[in-house]
Amino acid sequence: MRLAHVSIEGRGETDRFLAAVAATLEASGLRLSGTVQANTERLDRPKCDMDLRVLPDGPTLRISEDRGALSRGCILDRGALEQAVAEVSRRLHGADVLIVNKFGKREAEGHGMITVIAEALEAGIPVLVGVNKLNMEHFLAFAGEMSVTLPEDVGQVVDWCRRKEVADVA
Repeated sequence: MRLAHVSIEGRGETDRFLAAVAATLEASGLRLSGTVQANTERLDRPKCDMDLRVLPDGPTLRISEDRGALSRGCILDRGALEQAVAEVSRRLHGADVLIVNKFGKREAEGHGMITVIAEALEAGIPVLVGVNKLNMEHFLAFAGEMSVTLPEDVGQVVDWCRRKEVADVA
């Protein structure tokens, strides 16, 4: 089983990084499953719009709810996230790599992409996960010592994803 994670400082940086990794892997001919996230800042809102593209060919789903300019707290549309999970699960068979844009609050609670990650690992599909500082402790509790921390280097992450053997980079 091969599981790795990346965590990059700065709002949206892990999302941009994983999108670049996915684009490079797709261009090289690998079959991807999973999600990449694009965030759109809004001048009239404190929170951005969050869109998930289901790999490899869509759909793109808005996973944030517009709760108004004065809203605080989580804006995640749980129903849209679960729709993305179902789409990813449907596309998992035959994938070379699973990319999960974020191990977030839903995953920390045991929901979200947890089952898809487990399915991929059981099928021998390498899994690459984005993790932010807020959820790192939860991710490490979930992954145990199975996950490898990968550097902020697209080339090294792509190499890890393409490798067939179990040996990992650190």
